[in-house]
Amino acid sequence: MQIKTTFLAVVAFLFVSSVCLAQKGSFGIGLQYGDPSGLSLKFRNVGKANLDILGAWDWDDRLFVNVHWIYEKRLGSSRNANFFYGPGLFMAYREYRGDDYLGLGISGSFGLNVYIDQFELFAQLTPRLLVVENTDGDLGGGIGMRFYF
Repeated sequence: MQIKTTFLAVVAFLFVSSVCLAQKGSFGIGLQYGDPSGLSLKFRNVGKANLDILGAWDWDDRLFVNVHWIYEKRLGSSRNANFFYGPGLFMAYREYRGDDYLGLGISGSFGLNVYIDQFELFAQLTPRLLVVENTDGDLGGGIGMRFYF
C-alpha cells in the first residue's frame, strides 16, 4: 500500500507542477484510447521538446505513468500535420494477489498528429523496455485527442 501512495503522490506532483508552469495555449489535456488508455497531458514548447504525460489506472490494482520529451517535424508544407518522436520513461504499479509490483523503464514514442484550432488529434506507438523489477519488452500506443487552453 505504501508503494501505491508514493506512486500517487509522484503523479499528483507532476500534474500540479506542470499545470502551474504552462503558458496560455501551451497546455493540452485529453484522452488516449489504446494500451494503455488514460488521461493525456501535453505542454507545447514551440521549437523545442514538448512534454507529453500519460496517466492510466484501474481503480483496483493498476497505475501507469508515461513521460516523453516529444519533437515534432512538419509533414511537407502542412502547418498543422506533424510526425513526432522522442525518448521517455515509464512507471507501472500493480497489485496482484496481495503483492505489490513497481516497474520502471525506458520508452520511446513516435506517431502522427494534426492540430485543428484548439484541438490535437494523434496516433502513436510506444515501445517500452522494463529495466527495474525484471527485464521485458512491450509495445503500446493509441489514438487520442487533446484540447489546448
